[in-house]
Amino acid sequence: MASFNKVFLMGNLTRDPELRYTPKGTAVTDVGMAVNRVFNSSDGQRQEETTFVDVTFWGRTAETVCKFLSKGRPLFVEGRLKFDSWENQDGQKRSKLSVNGENFQFIDSRKDSGDSPGGGGGYSSKDEAPQAPHSEYEFQGESAGGGSGDDEVPF
Repeated sequence: MASFNKVFLMGNLTRDPELRYTPKGTAVTDVGMAVNRVFNSSDGQRQEETTFVDVTFWGRTAETVCKFLSKGRPLFVEGRLKFDSWENQDGQKRSKLSVNGENFQFIDSRKDSGDSPGGGGGYSSKDEAPQAPHSEYEFQGESAGGGSGDDEVPF
């Protein structure tokens, strides 16, 4: 039987990302996202539901998230679901479903942006070189910024 595990989320960060490193030196950050869903109930009333999701980024992707994003910023994330289970200090079994973020795209939260609607840039941990298609800046791959030393990201 075939399997498929892919998640797409668009929401706002619930806290500032904090960068840390594994003992082997790999960058990692966990971010919280609030994802809203608006719908009409069976009686026609407008309802809003918020789902809070933990997302983990690794490597250069984690470093880029920490460098350019903060609490409240909108973000589009592509990743995969991950199930963690552990035993706490009291011996209780605990579990959590989270997302391992593989790619993300900046979402422009400014109303005065002259670029494309919702525009921002994207970052993928799979590609190599940064590109700038159609007036949007994309940060792709392990070499975000292309080694140019330019710390400015227009979004």
